[in-house]
Amino acid sequence: MLPAVCAALATACLPAPAVAQDATIGIQRPRASAQPRPQPAPQPADLGEAAPNPDLPAVIPADDPSITPEAPDDLEPAPRVGQRPVRKDGDLSEPDAPQLRDGVIDTAEPVSPQDGIDPTAIDTRTADEAALFDAPPTPSTLDQLLFQVEDLDPILDRRPERLFRFEPYDPVGIRVGSFVLFPQVELSGDAFSNVLRAPKARSDISFDVRPSVQLVSNWRSHALEFRASGTAAFFNAFETENDKAYTLETRSRLDISKRTNLQASLSHDLSQESRSVLEARNVGTRADATVDKATLALNHRFNRLSLQLRGAVTDTAFGDSSTAGVTFSNATRDYRASEQAARASWEFKPTLSAFTEVVLNQRDYNQVDASGIDRSSAGERIRTGLSFGNTGEILRGEVSAGWGEQRPSTTLPTVSGLIVDANVTWRVNALTSVLATARSDFAETTVTGVGGIKVQAVGLDLRHAFHRYLIGTAGISYSDAQYAGSTLAENELRETLGLEYFLNRETVLFGRYAHANFNSNAANASYDSNEVRLGVRIRR
Repeated sequence: MLPAVCAALATACLPAPAVAQDATIGIQRPRASAQPRPQPAPQPADLGEAAPNPDLPAVIPADDPSITPEAPDDLEPAPRVGQRPVRKDGDLSEPDAPQLRDGVIDTAEPVSPQDGIDPTAIDTRTADEAALFDAPPTPSTLDQLLFQVEDLDPILDRRPERLFRFEPYDPVGIRVGSFVLFPQVELSGDAFSNVLRAPKARSDISFDVRPSVQLVSNWRSHALEFRASGTAAFFNAFETENDKAYTLETRSRLDISKRTNLQASLSHDLSQESRSVLEARNVGTRADATVDKATLALNHRFNRLSLQLRGAVTDTAFGDSSTAGVTFSNATRDYRASEQAARASWEFKPTLSAFTEVVLNQRDYNQVDASGIDRSSAGERIRTGLSFGNTGEILRGEVSAGWGEQRPSTTLPTVSGLIVDANVTWRVNALTSVLATARSDFAETTVTGVGGIKVQAVGLDLRHAFHRYLIGTAGISYSDAQYAGSTLAENELRETLGLEYFLNRETVLFGRYAHANFNSNAANASYDSNEVRLGVRIRR
């Protein structure tokens, strides 16, 4: 009896089949193609809760496994507010770039880890400090516009130094049509312990103004750059040491094809001669040195082989100097130098190439010197070295070694010797970079009986970020000068320390200390000097 009753109740609870009205015979029958009706969504148990909307995503249940519950204090290290877990190897997540907050200073003290938790398990660094490691600064697109014409003389490429001088902010510039303008000015106060660079030290202070501006094209092909800079120094006691120097330069690049380009430059430079030059006088006014230079370079890349042909013409002229009302002419020191160079490079990979370079030069003096000797000469330089490219973010630049010679056209002795040149930057990590430089040359002189000066200079500079906006520098350099045909010899050891604080994108406070020890076997020529410079740099 009980099974029969249950079956009857089950049958009664089943929904009735869908039927259709047959108008012809007036009876009802099941529809042949009828599909089961969709069942209504189950109603919530609580009559006061609204039914879910089928157009909205389902509510995440409270026990969703994707939500990690907060760990108890006695089980796992949990960061407090303002802290974050330490990033581990293999973590591919990258933090968002920090938002710039110009003028806002965070004075809050860092929150200490919870009691009983290993401090090394919690990263207590600020977001700015962590960003130096997690997202190191890289040159911006606009900043790269400053370095579009660099193959005029590869050893003077500006891009290795750009990698060395990493900064929290890159220049933004001002758009002027299809060009970008980069203005800058430095204002500083200087203090010198030996302003005349003489054995008997005399101290003085000065106020310096150093404006500069660059106008760089922003074109898909070809490039054009204009640059102007100046230095105005006003001394308190020794007005003869006032600087009134400036440089005007234009560079251009013509892209003939994807593999061939033609680069050219014109420059005009005016400066005052240093007191440390042997021909310069330690008293009276300093002579103006004017240098006009034109350079042309043709570059072509076959595949891994690249060739460069370049030439340059340089006019160097020295103005008059005066002492106690007596004027001295330096016209016998004026000369014109012509240079022709050929360079072949073989690329093993984009960050490593080997090259060989041959350079010829001719130096023609306008007048004979005081002893009636024509100091015109001709010379060669042969270099072989390695280039690490100039686009990498770890290593840039080149280093080379070779042999050089400069032969006077008269009976003066020939100047020759080993030459070493380098311009290499190594970005050790996000906080530190190293710049190594070396320069070799055979300089001109009017010292009696001397055919020329072999000059070798080497330097090493270190740059480190103590904080994202506080960067320190330290450097040491050594130069040696040997006079061919004479026992004269000079050398200088120079050490520098610097500090820069970036207030914001446009303003930088800086300080610099330099010590120089100059030694010479000439009478009354050796000296020591110290210089301290404090100032502000404003740029756009």
